[in-house]
Amino acid sequence: MFMKVLLHACCAPCAHVFTTNFSGGFFDFFWYNHNIHPFTEYQKRRDALAAYAFDNDINLVANDEYGLRGFVAAAMPNLDGRCEGCYRTRLTLAAKMAKNGGYDAFSTSLLVSPYQKFDLICEIGAEIAAHHGLIFIKEDFRQNYREGLRQARQMGIYTQKYCGCIFSEEERYLSHKPS
Repeated sequence: MFMKVLLHACCAPCAHVFTTNFSGGFFDFFWYNHNIHPFTEYQKRRDALAAYAFDNDINLVANDEYGLRGFVAAAMPNLDGRCEGCYRTRLTLAAKMAKNGGYDAFSTSLLVSPYQKFDLICEIGAEIAAHHGLIFIKEDFRQNYREGLRQARQMGIYTQKYCGCIFSEEERYLSHKPS
C-alpha cells in the first residue's frame, strides 16, 4: 500500500537512512525536537535537516520551538524515564500534524538509531496512531545506521555525537550514568 507519510525527523543522518530505505510511500519531514540542547546544537541539526530536505526535494514542515525550559521541567520529575515523555511529546505532535495535513501515516527517524529505545518508540507510536486514526510506520532501519552515518559524512552532512538532550550528552562523555 502506497501511503502519504509524515516523518518526524530527529536529524539529517537518520532521516537520510529512512529516505534511502523506505519504499512504502511518499513522505514529508517534520521537525520538532524540543529536547536538543544546547541551542547551537539545535541550530546545527535543524539547519542540516533543512539543507538535506532542500537538496533532496523533500518538503519540511517545522515547529521551530526551542524548548529548553519545557523539556527540562518535564524531565526533572523522572530523569531515568525522561525518554518516554520526550518520545510521547514529539510523536503526539507529529500525529496531530499528520492528521491535520491529510497524511495516512507517520513515523520517526528515531527508529534508525541503535541508541534509542526501539520497542518503546513503537509502543508509543502505535498508541498515538490509534488515537488519531493513523498508521504508525515502525520500520527497523537500525542495521543501516552505521552505513547511513558514513554516507552522511561523505555528503558533508552534519553528524552529532549524542542523541540530543543535555542528559544524553553527559552520559556520552561519562563512562557511567550518574546516580
